[in-house]
Amino acid sequence: MTGWSCLVTGAGGFLGQRIVHLLVKKELKEIRALDKAFRPGLREEFSKLQNKTKLTVLEGDILDESCLKRACQDISVVIHTASIIDFFGVTHRESIMNFNVKGTVLLEACVQASVLVFIHTSNIQVAWPNSYKKIVQNRHEQEPLENTQPAPFLYSKKLAEKAVLAANVRTLKNAGTLYPCALRSMHIYGEGSPFLTANVNRALKNNAILSTIGKFSTTNPVYVGWAHILALRVLWGPKKALSVRGQFYYILGDSYDIPNYTLSKEFGLRLDSRWNLPLSLVCWIGFLLEIVSFLLRPVYTYRPPFNSHTVTLSNSMVTFSYKKPLYSWEEAQQKTMEWVGSLVDRHKENLESKTQ
Repeated sequence: MTGWSCLVTGAGGFLGQRIVHLLVKKELKEIRALDKAFRPGLREEFSKLQNKTKLTVLEGDILDESCLKRACQDISVVIHTASIIDFFGVTHRESIMNFNVKGTVLLEACVQASVLVFIHTSNIQVAWPNSYKKIVQNRHEQEPLENTQPAPFLYSKKLAEKAVLAANVRTLKNAGTLYPCALRSMHIYGEGSPFLTANVNRALKNNAILSTIGKFSTTNPVYVGWAHILALRVLWGPKKALSVRGQFYYILGDSYDIPNYTLSKEFGLRLDSRWNLPLSLVCWIGFLLEIVSFLLRPVYTYRPPFNSHTVTLSNSMVTFSYKKPLYSWEEAQQKTMEWVGSLVDRHKENLESKTQ
């Protein structure tokens, strides 16, 4: 990959940050990290990654055509991770559709700048689940699956993925051809995961009990970042790239464990062992909470603890036939558990400082 330059959108987020860290090891000519804003300290963190590869941090909006034009200039690869993720319907539908779907104006910028490879981060939820009662086992990309739920996030990701894959026939300004592909991510975990951070911190404030509405889920959670690097490696090779371009792929791990519990039980965190309401009733309560959230929206932004979609998502069974991931479950588990341990230690330190 020597001589290539890569633009990562959403580089200030959990997934984007990790991809930047992994790309630095590939000795590219330049990496450009693009996001609307970067948290304090992240610029300094990125500056420490500078080696033979030039790392440029850019602040800008992916809906700003002039910004994208500058960002894509002299770039070989775009890894697109920027997205509004909202499972609870708190964000207005127009905002989600505008950012996630119209954000693919990035494709046009790529065509004009003659970018060779476009790797789009899609989501497993464009295909699954429609019902927690339906078990999906040992599926693969050749078997059609489609999620028919109308949630804005799911619909926006479906439209965005279609736009990216349709760009397979686009001719670049320099008469070359764009090589796009989409990666449908399962639940992503790893060091720095905002979802895992929130769950662990809630548990530490709740007698070490992990709140969960998904004790019956069977999925392949995936360790953060490696699949995008693997896709880039394949698309870089001219022979394999021909069979990969214009396709979507599921990115999965090699374990079916519940990540939140498995990665934190060593530190005393545990699942709630109390009696649970029937799953069908929980799903109906989630639906009622959605209605409450919708009715309050004109005057108050209410984020329900769960809704019918998150209940379905957290209690569905789906497995795929797939190759081994780049990082084994054991290696990914060890890295993430060390990070979870740091969250627990920080919580203890905060408690001690308050009692002094």
